[in-house]
Amino acid sequence: MSLYQKNLGKKGEDLALDYLKLHNFIVLEKNFSSKFGEIDIIAEKKHCLYFIEVKTRSNLNHGAPYEAVNKRKISHIKRASQYYLLKNKLINKFDSYKLKIAVFSILIENEKIDMKFWDDIES
Repeated sequence: MSLYQKNLGKKGEDLALDYLKLHNFIVLEKNFSSKFGEIDIIAEKKHCLYFIEVKTRSNLNHGAPYEAVNKRKISHIKRASQYYLLKNKLINKFDSYKLKIAVFSILIENEKIDMKFWDDIES
């Protein structure tokens, strides 16, 4: 991954974090990494635990950012989220919570930002 791509991804994650804080989410972890993959942001709000993927692009040459979140990626997020709960001994703490996979799709093109947030892509 190029430095430009890393910086673009970081900028997207920062925008997502700002949005979450503005909307009263509690961010528990950023960039959780496991053998199953990475979860960009883990947050909670109103008895829901969110495992959030942030996709950021600078153009639509390869499609909209959210189009990169396919069934395979969702499967990796699910496995990584279960691992996160087990590793951190949080199964009981969040037993009554609804677990959600969420996606930020962020397009940053010529200083214009188009950001969409789907808070539960499986329902």
